[in-house]
Amino acid sequence: MMIDAKIPTGDLADKWSNYKDNAKLINPANRKKLDIIVVGTGLAGSSCAATLAEQGYNVLSFCFQDSARRAHSVAAQGGVNAAKNYKNDGDSVYRMFYDTIKGGDFRSREANVYRLAECSLALIDQAVAQGVPFAREYAGYLANRSFGGVQVSRTFYARGQTGQQLMIGAYQALMRQVSLGKVKMYTRHEMLDLVVVEGKARGIITRNLETGELESYAANAVVLATGGYGKVYYLSTLAMGCNTSAIWRAHKKGAFMSGVSWIQFHPTCLPQIGETQSKLTLMSESLRNDGRIWVPKKMGDERVLNDIPEDERDYYLERRYPAFGNLSPRDISSRAAKERIDAGCGIGPMKNAVCLDFSKAIKEQGRDKIEEKYGNLFRMYEKINGVDAYKEPMLISPAAHFTMGGLWVDYELMTTIPGLFALGEANFSDHGANRLGANSLLQSCVDGYFIAPYTIPNYLSENLKSEKITTDHPAFIEATNNVKEKLNKLLSSSGHLSADHFHKTLGKLLYDKCGLSRSKASLEQAILEIRALKESFDNELNITGDYQVNSELEKAGRVSDFLELGELMCYDALQREESCGAHFREEYQTPDGEAIRNDDDFCYVSAWKWKGESEQPELHKENLIFETVKLAVRSYK
Repeated sequence: MMIDAKIPTGDLADKWSNYKDNAKLINPANRKKLDIIVVGTGLAGSSCAATLAEQGYNVLSFCFQDSARRAHSVAAQGGVNAAKNYKNDGDSVYRMFYDTIKGGDFRSREANVYRLAECSLALIDQAVAQGVPFAREYAGYLANRSFGGVQVSRTFYARGQTGQQLMIGAYQALMRQVSLGKVKMYTRHEMLDLVVVEGKARGIITRNLETGELESYAANAVVLATGGYGKVYYLSTLAMGCNTSAIWRAHKKGAFMSGVSWIQFHPTCLPQIGETQSKLTLMSESLRNDGRIWVPKKMGDERVLNDIPEDERDYYLERRYPAFGNLSPRDISSRAAKERIDAGCGIGPMKNAVCLDFSKAIKEQGRDKIEEKYGNLFRMYEKINGVDAYKEPMLISPAAHFTMGGLWVDYELMTTIPGLFALGEANFSDHGANRLGANSLLQSCVDGYFIAPYTIPNYLSENLKSEKITTDHPAFIEATNNVKEKLNKLLSSSGHLSADHFHKTLGKLLYDKCGLSRSKASLEQAILEIRALKESFDNELNITGDYQVNSELEKAGRVSDFLELGELMCYDALQREESCGAHFREEYQTPDGEAIRNDDDFCYVSAWKWKGESEQPELHKENLIFETVKLAVRSYK
């Protein structure tokens, strides 16, 4: 079954302008009569809430953290892309658009990706006006550096803390509206269900994490900006609290999930060093600008790394992808690292890492220059590992990171439920099968500052005369009762295993069978094992504590959602009989290990409909039409 993305007519470069010129508006007097719920206070959520409130709407903002500033956007390090062409090295909006389409292995919409590149120009100006301290050249111009998957310098950065600095800008914009009374802020509130009235999203049910009470909130529209679900692998670069529950509960109310098997493994992460670890630490991809990646040519080489001579080192990215070398895209770089590790050339205590070596860059540029660019990252590495990376190579390894999949949205960022919008990493929208580095901060900001503030009013303009809904409506009562039933079921479990046990088991299962590579056999086996794990979860889970303040209860609810999502990920990967981007099916590769994409049969976005607890999901498709770019074999050689 095909679904419509509602892409505007006209030439590619004119589509967004045409949309804005024809979008319906709401006069200021009517805006203050309308309520909008925004769940999530990262870059997408904060920017959207602040901008809508600035326009005059009443905004209710929710996050499960104790402060909006603790949103995971702060963890993004390396930079944010924009086609400003400050380096005069050939960049343009079109080139950025093409790099992103190609980087996503031609599995994203032309119109959305072009709009992303087009709006990137305004974002930098907005961020500078907010006081974001981007790095600058000696003359005062904003500095740029390059990132994986491109051959120009378009990444703006604030050392290795770009996400944090952009987040401070969005946070202060949000808190200004809170102080003006246009945004009501609800911290320590976790969304547990979406309320749908007559087919439209009209509110949410939350749990107050300080009291345990369930609370209902009604609005004219709901925005989910709750981030990605990479924590489904347990070991990932994401914070411990990151989860899929908000978008998954919306999915079970009718919102389609798309491309959920497109999971990006970041190539520059600190490797796992023990079985008791609960998360992995990300090192910025910007390090690949100057660091060279290699492994010993000899399998099982136990020598001190600095003692291994140049001719016995395999700079495998430079060898396999000479045009891009160490700046090859993340999916390709991560798979190449795994291939070398699996071949027995891995290093470190668990033989699961590769080298990121700065000796050549320090020799050519001097330590001071490298310290100026990456000093905080080198300090972080030494603090964690006790190793001075100025003197010996860093050890890095691929790790689950960004999710290109999420809720399906149309050109307006609206899901298949009218009135429910999804922004940032919570939607599938702009990245296709692989996200280029430094595009995540861009998408989150662009969605929140520049796109949703046009598309949400366009939707609301047709609903001005809709009946005012309150939390006394039967739909709110029914949703609250359903949430209570689920929580009581979790609390009544009388088993002996913790939620963490099931999360770890699921994570390892998915990493082995639906991770950096997949096969038909591994995916079919994974589905059977996840179903068995879900049954075990229902019968053997044990939650200590009671209904009130209880982090184990929160965790169990999130793991329950992860189990269902994990099964859908495997279905999504199983039906896509091709290799593209982060989805690498072992049956579909060239003799030298490169991906074989199948445009004849799989040039579409998968969109899955929830059919019930024990039912297989139903596949819908959004065909991808390429009018401007020519489909080509994705090569970085």
